[in-house]
Amino acid sequence: MSIRPRPTSRDVAERAGVSQATVSLVLRDRWRGRVSPARVEAVRAAVAELGYRPNLAARSLRLGRARTALVVVPALTNEFFARMYAGAARVAAGEDVGVVLYVPPDERGPAPDPFASAGAAVDGVLASSMAAESLATLSQGGLPLVMLDSEPRGPGTATVNPDIADGTRQVARHLLGLGHRRFAHLAAEVDSWTFRVRARVLAEELAAVPGARLVAAERAPITVRGGLGAAERVLAGARGKAGPTALVCDDDLLAVGACKAARRLGLRVPEELSVTGFDDLTVATAVEPELTTVALPAEDLGAAGMHALLALLAGTSPATTVLPAALLPRASTAPPPPGP
Repeated sequence: MSIRPRPTSRDVAERAGVSQATVSLVLRDRWRGRVSPARVEAVRAAVAELGYRPNLAARSLRLGRARTALVVVPALTNEFFARMYAGAARVAAGEDVGVVLYVPPDERGPAPDPFASAGAAVDGVLASSMAAESLATLSQGGLPLVMLDSEPRGPGTATVNPDIADGTRQVARHLLGLGHRRFAHLAAEVDSWTFRVRARVLAEELAAVPGARLVAAERAPITVRGGLGAAERVLAGARGKAGPTALVCDDDLLAVGACKAARRLGLRVPEELSVTGFDDLTVATAVEPELTTVALPAEDLGAAGMHALLALLAGTSPATTVLPAALLPRASTAPPPPGP
């Protein structure tokens, strides 16, 4: 398979019918009063058609500019991503690397290309929980790219992940060890690798134990309200039947909503229903009973991701990094109640 040569500023100039100096003025957003609007539009059209990205590493050396990393997170209102960003920013500050934060306007879908502006100038990208389509233009443009909590990708892209599979495995085995055999899964309403792994590993663990089964699965937005609604649907649908004795939730916010639903339906946690979360957010110990959950090293994840990006910028190819996840058993889980 042949690799298409990376387009150059000369290619852009030829496509637009202008000089390379004009291309440079447009890309650096210094064209006003020097270049006509018609030529500016021609240059921008050529940039878009060719998929041109400036060689920013070379530009940094030429101009003596400090390196800059683009950090992409789906939301800063989520504690996990805020901590992850803090870890990345700490490492960047220690290495004299500037950080530009980008949060997509719609955290549920693919993000638009952050480089739609021709004046954007960063040296590498650290991205978390984004659809692969959103990153295609970045990788094609030749920018070093590190993915966090993401399916390992091809050459030229480093990946740093928490051990999601092992964390899910620990949750399942903890509940199975307590004697639970009827499970429900409150799954995040996000189509991403990390949540597909959780569903797959949970199913595998239950299939390996005679009598264990998933009696219900419900998708929900990652909010307390989302968990409340999903748990109410699962538990109300089980009235008069052999319903779940354990709810496995993809996130602590879903688990908090599940505990609220149980109380509203007159079920005691954990005496009649065990509930588990994921991430070990602050809310996990702010509720009663405190949540059994999986601690993910969010800050370490961001720090390791930034280290991997710096390695890519230095010309090395770091291997995929997997950080440990740890089960934290607390008061929201107990043996199932006796009876059918």
